[in-house]
Amino acid sequence: MAEFIKASQAARLIKDDSFLLVCGFVGIGSPEEIFIEMEKSFLEKGTPKNLDLMFAAGFGDGKTKGLNHFAHKGMIKKAIGGHWGLAPGLAQLVNNNDMEGYNLPQGVIAQMFRDMAAGKPGTISHVGLGTFVDPEIQGGKLNDVTTKDIVEKLTLNGREVLFFHGQRPNFGILKGTSSDEDGNISFEEEPLTLETLSIAMAVKNAGGKIIVQVKKKVENGVIQPKNVKIPGILVDYVVVVENLENHKQTLAEEFNLEYVTRIISDKPSKVEAVQLDERKVVSRRWAMLLSREKKIINYGIGMPEVIAAVLNEEGQEEYFTPTVEPGAIGGTPAGGLNFGASVNPVCIIDQPYQFDFYDGGGLDMAYLGLAEGDMNGNVNVSKFGQLIAGCGGFINITQSAKKVFFCGTFTAGGLKTEIKNGKLSILTEGKKKKFVKKAEQITFSGEYAQKKDQAVMFITERAVFELKKDGLYLTEIAPGIDLKKDILDQMDFTPLISKNLKLMDERIFCPETMNLEENFKRED
Repeated sequence: MAEFIKASQAARLIKDDSFLLVCGFVGIGSPEEIFIEMEKSFLEKGTPKNLDLMFAAGFGDGKTKGLNHFAHKGMIKKAIGGHWGLAPGLAQLVNNNDMEGYNLPQGVIAQMFRDMAAGKPGTISHVGLGTFVDPEIQGGKLNDVTTKDIVEKLTLNGREVLFFHGQRPNFGILKGTSSDEDGNISFEEEPLTLETLSIAMAVKNAGGKIIVQVKKKVENGVIQPKNVKIPGILVDYVVVVENLENHKQTLAEEFNLEYVTRIISDKPSKVEAVQLDERKVVSRRWAMLLSREKKIINYGIGMPEVIAAVLNEEGQEEYFTPTVEPGAIGGTPAGGLNFGASVNPVCIIDQPYQFDFYDGGGLDMAYLGLAEGDMNGNVNVSKFGQLIAGCGGFINITQSAKKVFFCGTFTAGGLKTEIKNGKLSILTEGKKKKFVKKAEQITFSGEYAQKKDQAVMFITERAVFELKKDGLYLTEIAPGIDLKKDILDQMDFTPLISKNLKLMDERIFCPETMNLEENFKRED
């Protein structure tokens, strides 16, 4: 039977040199009250220190919450994580060689937790081949003091794969909604279940302790069997939160019923229209590639609301099922610190299983960000100088989806555009070129994609590129754009020019709807 304790008591349970597994996604799932007390203990008493930390998705507000509670020199000795961008303090410790750091694919880490629970020596995956995670490149190591190899390349049945070493944790710190008297945990107000069950099993089977922060304690029998997400046999300690501010549904919202309910409607919900700017242009061009045969999609942070608006305007939202990597299927993915949640989802599954689906090729299309692309079709979204963003689920998604679209503005840093009379004009060019000779880090391998004949496109507000067997081709330019001045001069290399180079569809640059329904009727 679980013991009910205060957050301050939970912090005292964590001994120096412990190995912690934690769980969250962007603004979701962070057991804030426990983390606050752990941070307070370290700053006031110097303990717990020299911790090992492992997390699949990065979570926090980019300032003080979530993983940022651990961002103190001496508190963490080593961290293995999927995404680091929302914990810049931790990333800075890595940059300063003040702690060891590994960046592995988010989906692989989620699956590692499940394999650790089963007592397996590690996790075998194709995800990461040809990227910085590949041991022949960087092996996921982030700095000079990180020397131990935790990724190996193997050949099994004639196929190259990566083997990710399993770890042996001492503690797991998780967040749920309710606990009964025996420590059975439900997630009725949580937008995601993530990998909480896998972590609980992994830690328990390794002889460690599981601590869960919840909103309320209920009597035995209140939580029905199918609503128990972490059984009490896995839970050692329960912390009923004292300050509800430390137990919000997300770091941005107190509670939104729409994240955890399903409302059946004959009509798709109306989404607020967005202005015709470069983001909408990119989203519109991508939407033209959809068909009713391509139903299962994933799109990354920053663009969900724009994509949803475009599909909604065109009356096509109902034909496609969006998914988000931490486990939501259907609905409308939220943005900002709510990213990961979906409004009116059809289903929410554990993150390891969502990535099983992704890694096996379940996604028809993926729509992801373009931070830096190079002449070989490689894409970098994970590291820029001293900035360690981390790969997150990017590698899992891009290596496994049937079709991949990298989307973003052509340049960055002050870009200003004008769309008028069906044409695009560049008012102020961005200071930073996104298309470079060699990407700083390979988060997506163009060579790997070419070997497997994956369909890959780069979509920007002024140009469209396709990755083919013999290289990166410029295939479309926006009306009003000068090929040399606005495209070639803004690249560090000269792409191959398609013999069938054409203008992007003029409908993309007009305020009226594009009438995509007619496109689909012609396909039918």
